[in-house]
Amino acid sequence: MDHRTVYSTLEAVCVETIAALTRLESLRCSDATARLLVTMTHIQEHGRAVEGLVTGFAAVYHHFDFDPQTPGNGYRTLVKVVHSCILHIIQKGRYIATNCGGVFFRVEHNAGEMQTYCVALCQLRALLYLAQRLLGENQHGQLYSQDRELSKRFVKEYTSMHKACFYGRCLGFQVSGVSILSTGRAALSFFTSGKYVVDPELRGAEFERITQNLDMHFWKTFWNITETELISSLASITSNIVQVNLMLTVPGEPLVLPLSSDPNLSVTVSPPLAHWGPGPVHMRLISHSLRQGQDSAELLVFSGPETPLRSLTVGPRLQRACLSPWLLVHFHGGGFVAQTSKSHESYLKSWSRDLNVPILSVDYSLAPEAPFPRALEECFYAYCWALKNCNLLGSTAERVCLAGDSAGGNLCITVSMKAMSHGVRAPDGIMAAYPATLLTTDASPSRLLTLIDPVLPLSVLYKCITAYTGADSGSVQQVQQLDTLSALGQDTALLLRDITQGASSWLQSLLQEKPAAQASTSRATNGLRDPTPHSEDVQEGPREFPEGFEPLRSGCLAEIRTPCTPVMNNPFVSPLLAPDSLLKGLPPVHLVASALDALLDDSVMFAKKLRSIGQPVTLTVIEDLPHGFLSLSQLSKETQEASNLCVGRIREVFVHEPATATRGQPILS
Repeated sequence: MDHRTVYSTLEAVCVETIAALTRLESLRCSDATARLLVTMTHIQEHGRAVEGLVTGFAAVYHHFDFDPQTPGNGYRTLVKVVHSCILHIIQKGRYIATNCGGVFFRVEHNAGEMQTYCVALCQLRALLYLAQRLLGENQHGQLYSQDRELSKRFVKEYTSMHKACFYGRCLGFQVSGVSILSTGRAALSFFTSGKYVVDPELRGAEFERITQNLDMHFWKTFWNITETELISSLASITSNIVQVNLMLTVPGEPLVLPLSSDPNLSVTVSPPLAHWGPGPVHMRLISHSLRQGQDSAELLVFSGPETPLRSLTVGPRLQRACLSPWLLVHFHGGGFVAQTSKSHESYLKSWSRDLNVPILSVDYSLAPEAPFPRALEECFYAYCWALKNCNLLGSTAERVCLAGDSAGGNLCITVSMKAMSHGVRAPDGIMAAYPATLLTTDASPSRLLTLIDPVLPLSVLYKCITAYTGADSGSVQQVQQLDTLSALGQDTALLLRDITQGASSWLQSLLQEKPAAQASTSRATNGLRDPTPHSEDVQEGPREFPEGFEPLRSGCLAEIRTPCTPVMNNPFVSPLLAPDSLLKGLPPVHLVASALDALLDDSVMFAKKLRSIGQPVTLTVIEDLPHGFLSLSQLSKETQEASNLCVGRIREVFVHEPATATRGQPILS
C-alpha cells in the first residue's frame, strides 16, 4: 500500500471511529469511551506528523540500498514498522466503528488495545525523528554515524524511553508468522508469571523492568535454554535423522598445510594461544549419510562422551557412501557469548540432508571469559584442521564453504581474511546470515529497532560487543575442561532457580501488598492510559525532540556502557572497517539479511563495500523476519523458506555458480 494511501486511510478511520462512538448514547458516559475518543484524537495527531517524516524518507532512502533490485536498509525498515503499527490501528478502528453498537462489544478491552498501539505509534514517531537526525548528519549513502557524540545521545535517549508497550499487546506486531509470535510470547513467560500472563500491560511493564539491566550471565543462560535436555529432546523429535552426529575434541597442536600460492611449500598454523595458551578445540560433525572415514579409528579418537553410539554401531552390510567433494564448515551465532552447535543442530541436520554434504560445526570459546581473539583463533584452527583431515570427515574438500549466522557470520568473514593473511587456502565461498560486521557502538537506523526487540535490546547488543572486545576488564579467565556444553547444565539450573524465586517473590508480594510495588504498577498502567509524554520522567538536560515528538519516558532507566576501545576497530573484529587490501581476494560472499534486524545495516554496508572494490557479493534481504530466524526454521513457513534460501546460496558455492559484484537479489515477501 502506498504511504499516502496509508495515512489517508488512517485519517478516515479515525474520523469514522470518533463519529461512531459519539453517535451511541449508551457509550457516551463511559470512562472507557472517553479514553478511546482521546486516544483516536492522539492517533490523528501522530499520523499527520509521521506522514511528513515518512514522505521525506521515501524520497531518499533508495540512496542507501545495495542496488535497485535489493531495496533494504534501516530507514526503509523503520518506515515499514511504522506502517505495520498503523495498519493494526486501521484494522482495530474499523472493527470498533462497525461493532461498537453490538451487545458483545467490550469498550474497555478495545480502548486498552487502541491506547497501547497509540503509545507504540508515539514511540515510533520519536524513533523516526532520531533517524532523521542520523540522515541529516551522516555522509551521503552512509548508514552508520561517525559522530561519536551523536551515537552517545542516541544511547542516552534509548536508556530513558518507554519500551513496555512493545512487550505487551503489541508484541511482535511487525513480525510475520503466528508461530514466531507465539514463541516470543512463550519466551516472555520465562521472565514473568502469575498476574502478568493475563494482563498484557503489566506483563510489558514487568518485562521492561526486569530486563533493563540484567547481567550477561542471565542472557547467556536464557539463550542457552534451548540446549537443556528437555527442550533439545523435544526438538530432536521433529528434526531430521542423521547417521553421524559426533562431538570431536581436537588437541591444540601445530598444523602443517601447503601454501596456497605454492603447494610445494608449507605453512605452519599454530594452535589457539590467546589469553591462556594452547588448548583443545571442540567441534560437531553432522552427516545425513555415513561416509568413508567418518567411523574410522583415526576420527573416533577425537570423539567425546556425547558420541551417539547408535550412529556408529553399523553392521558390515551397511554400505558407506563415498567421500563427498563438498565440505561445509559452520560457525554458530549467539552474540559471541552464548549457544553451541547443539542450539543449531535442527537446521544443520536439514542442510546436511538437502545438500548431501558433511557439516563440521565449531564450538568456539565464548566471551566474556574468552574475548577476542580466542574465538577467531579456534575457528581458524578448526578450519585448517578440517582441510588437513577432510578425508576423516567424509569429504575430499574440493569445494569448501563457510556458513554462519550473526556472530558466526562475522567469524566466517574474519576466518577467510585470516586464511589469506597466513597463506592458507581460502574457502570457495561464504554464506553469512545476518552477520555482525561492525562491532562498535555507532548508531544506525536499523539499530533503532532495538527499542522494539525483546530478544535483542540495545543494552544486550552492547553487552555482547563489550564482552567480545574485552571492554569488560577483568573478565578473562581460562576455560577449564568444563566446556560450554557441560557448563550449560549449571547455567540452566541457575535460570530455573531465578524463575522459581521470581514466582515465590510474586506470591509474597501478593500477600504483603507492598505499597511501593502498587505505586510502580500504577505508574506503568497510567503510562499506557495517557499516551502523552510524562515531563516528570524526562531526564535533566537539553531537549532532543521538538514539540510533539517527545517520547514517553520509562521509570526503569537502563544502564548502558558505550566504551570505545581500539580493538573494536580491529579489522578482524569489525570487517566493515577492514582496509581494501585485507578484503581483496575474499571468496564470493553471500549475505542473507533480515529486514527487521538491528544488524541489517551491517549487511548492507558490507555488501556495498565489497562491491566497491570489485569483490563478488550478493545480498538478500528477507522481509518480516527477526534476527536469528535460522534457529526458528521449524516454527513457520516463512522461516523455513528463509532457511531454504540460505541452502540455495551454499549450493551456489558448491556447484561453482559465480556470484557477481553487482547482482541484486529479490526480497522475500
